[in-house]
Order: sequence, then C-alpha cells, then structure tokens
Amino acid sequence: MRDFSAPGRSPVYAANAAVATSHPLATLTAIEVLRMGGNAVDAGIAAVAVQCVVDPLMTGIGGDCFSLYAPVGASAPNALDGSGRAPAAATPEWYAAHGAAITPTSPHAVTVPGAVGAWDLLVRQHGTRPLSELLQPAIGYAEDGFVIQQRVGWDWQRCIPRVAGDPHAAATYLPGGAAPAIGNVFRLPRLAATLRRIAEEGPRGFYEGPVAADMVRRLNELGGLHTMDDFAAARPDMVTPVSTRYRGYDVYECPPAGQGLAALMMLNVLSHYDVGALSDLDRLHLFAETCKQAYHHRDVLFGDAALARVPVEHLLSDAWKAAAHGAIDMGRARPPEIYPEIAREIAQERAHKDTVYLCVVDRDGNALSLINSVFQGFGSGILAPESGVLLHNRGLSFRTEAGHPNSIGPGKRPMHTIIPGMLMKDGQAVAPFGVMGGHYQAMGHVELLSGILDRGLDVQAALDAPRSFAYGDSLELEGGISDAAMAGLIERGHSAIRAPLPLGGGQIIWIDRTAGTLAAGSDPRKDGAALGY
Repeated sequence: MRDFSAPGRSPVYAANAAVATSHPLATLTAIEVLRMGGNAVDAGIAAVAVQCVVDPLMTGIGGDCFSLYAPVGASAPNALDGSGRAPAAATPEWYAAHGAAITPTSPHAVTVPGAVGAWDLLVRQHGTRPLSELLQPAIGYAEDGFVIQQRVGWDWQRCIPRVAGDPHAAATYLPGGAAPAIGNVFRLPRLAATLRRIAEEGPRGFYEGPVAADMVRRLNELGGLHTMDDFAAARPDMVTPVSTRYRGYDVYECPPAGQGLAALMMLNVLSHYDVGALSDLDRLHLFAETCKQAYHHRDVLFGDAALARVPVEHLLSDAWKAAAHGAIDMGRARPPEIYPEIAREIAQERAHKDTVYLCVVDRDGNALSLINSVFQGFGSGILAPESGVLLHNRGLSFRTEAGHPNSIGPGKRPMHTIIPGMLMKDGQAVAPFGVMGGHYQAMGHVELLSGILDRGLDVQAALDAPRSFAYGDSLELEGGISDAAMAGLIERGHSAIRAPLPLGGGQIIWIDRTAGTLAAGSDPRKDGAALGY
C-alpha cells in the first residue's frame, strides 16, 4: 500500500464496471455510456472519439487504431488491426527515382488513416449501440468546446513547431499565433461537422465524398501520392493475436506490423530470472540488455506480416529465448546482435509517439484494450482545411530501400509502435492494459507487467513506478531512479541519461474473480483518471 502522506494515487476499486483513460472527459464519457447500458466496446469507442477532440496532438480521426477485445466466454481475445496503408503508387523505386525522403512533416509519412474504419467494425461486431450515437459526446465537445487540461496544454506548447509549419493547422491550433492556455475553452467546429457526417453516413462519410476529397487534395498539394481510390479501399482487419506465457499468465498482443511481439520476446527472456529478487541496479541492467536485444530484432525484422516475411514463430521459440538469455552478461552492457541463424538469414542491413490508450471492463466482464494514435505530437502537422482532419505521420516508420521487411510498398502497413495488451489466465480475461509513449511501448508493457507479477505492486503503483528505456545510443532513466543506480549503470557500460520527457502513460484494469471486483489504474504522467462503480 502506498504512503498516504506522500503524493500519489490509489487504485480505483469497483464492483460492476471500470474505465481507465488518459483524459478525464474520455473517462467520464465511458462511464456514462456504461451506466446507460452500453458494453465495453460502446464505452471505449465513445471515449476514444472524445479523446480525438480533447487531446488532438495525441490522437485523432486522422490516425490509426488497434484493439484487443475479450468477450466473456472467449478463450482468447479478438485482435483488430486498424492501421492505415500506403498509397498504391508508393514504391521504393518511386522514392529512389525522385530522391524523395519520408520526413515527419512530409505527405509521404501519411498513410490512409485507419481509425474510423476500425471503430465502425468493432462496434458492428461487438457493440450494442450504433456508431452514430457513440459519436455524439465527441461532436458536442468539438462544437461547444472543451477545457484544456494541464498535461494536454504542456504537450501543446512543446509541439508548437509541428503545427506552426502548416498554415491551416496553425490557424486552427495556434489561434492568434499561440497555443491555447491551460484552463481555457477551445473549439473545433470543422472537426465537429466531419464527426457529424461520419455519424450520419458511417465510414463512407470519411473515406469517400467531400471529407476524403479534402484530405487527398491537401496531400496532393504537398506532393503526396494519395488518391480517392486509396481512401475508398481502406479496410480494417481482424487478425490473429500473438502470445506467450509469463508467470502463469497468457500475455496477448496484436501481431506485426505492430511491435507487441517485442514485448513478448522480452518477457520470454525475463522468465529465466527471479526479477522480484533483483536489486534496482540489477533489474534496470537486465531490462536494458533485454530491451536492446528485442528492439534490435524489431528494427531489422518487423514489418507488415501480410506482405513481408516476419519470423514470428522463431522469435517466440525456445531457441531464440535461449540465445538471447545466453547473450546477457549481468556485469556489463553488451551490444545487441541478430541470432540465431534463421534470423540472420532474413535480416537486412538497417539503421533505424504520441498516442492515447484506454481500457474498459463492463458489468458482464467483457474487456476492451484499445489504442489510437497520430504517432508524433500533432502527427504530420498537415491539416485538411475544410474537414478539420489532422493527419498522422505513421508512415515515418517505413524504409524506402527495397527488400527490407518494413520497406514502403503499395497498400502496405508500416511497422507500428502502438500496441494494446491483454492478460488472460485459464481462458478468462485478467487485465486489459497498455502503455503509451512511441517506441517505448513494448518496454512499457514489460515494466508494467513485471511490476505486478514479479514485484507484487498494485496496478496503480506499477504505473507510477519510475521507468527506463534502452534504445538507440542511450539508456533513458526517469527522475525517480536514484543517482546511485544511474552511476552503477554507467559503470557497467550503459550510456545512461535522464529522460528528457516522461516515458509514456498507461492504463490497466485488473479483474479479481475471487473477490468479484475490479482494480483500475491510470498513469499520473497524463491528465487521465480511472473510474468505476
């Protein structure tokens, strides 16, 4: 139990249903839908639509969506891939011939947004309310206004350069040349009109007609290869989740092109250790070494599994786990490498973030884990002027050289960082969970689950715990990690630095079937909240 004399949050306990999101208005919306008889999917879609309005630099209808849904009685969750695809004209050869690069604010970083189609499919398959009804709270906030929360306002301020470069985005998100102040009311009337059109016409109101034409026209003005046919062809996919077993629980993730597989790989390596018995220094070192190995394989081998060879079975095999474990030296940092041979055969040379996540458990025990993103803060910064749709920049993850599993191609999906998670045991959902934060997310899943399953932390304490992330040339440490631990990591050869920004956010709901209750947590790094009743 936490120290009540120190700042912090308690888990939220509930007997019937619970919600955890990263924004108070999204949480309130979901609770209201549940109390009016909606199920977990209804509540989740209404909440994420609200968040696409009230936290526009983290998510939006111009972004992508993934979900894991565990209805009562299902032995495994249903996985939904609502990520967008590259235009039909996008080929490595085109980029080579034109000397074009995929940069953060380039139209080439924009794949056809997948979120709206994903919401519709999820509601049609598993919801009890029509999408038109579930979008009404979001329409109301866009039209009547919403108050800028503290973390949203802080992020808005730091991301000013992204929208300042696009005249339409600047006019919308920087009125008077400045970010809106924390505590002020902000409105998005053009986005409200677009949401109303989607409510009336369904996904066709987004992927066809004037809204699609507005997005295509703006992208083409900037040199994009998108066509109306690309938008009309957008479809979400139901996919088979990937999983592993950790400490007696089954951990489920969406498959590649998502990076959830990397989280499972890390958990497999950690299963060799008594993580809960390690010192802080040893645990941080082990996490760093495991993370470097999994992410190195991710960067070289992951891509759209429908169009590229991704050795999923091998990366979850005992052979890979043994090789990765054997490469760890608990006394010093070592560079990662590709192993064993099957991975080397597939590997190609390669040099190698903003998101919202929410979860809902309803009165019947249905569990939803859902994530929606524009990737970096304000995405590409490109705004379709008439529809008010801000477009993501997920295509930034693509490679432009031919032959790489993640090379850009017609109708191809890029490697994705956003990953919902689901914990199950004995064929029943135990916890929908997720962590935001760009590339950090796979490591975030590991730190969150290990905190609960290895260290015995409650759901809120596991979210609150200081985080670490070894990626690229540095090991980032949040401020709650001691100077002594940081010095010890440097002595072992890590390039340890203080994280310049908080490492993500996160939410989780734990289903205690013995007590018949729920325990929900929401990350204090964000403005959000967990609620239950």
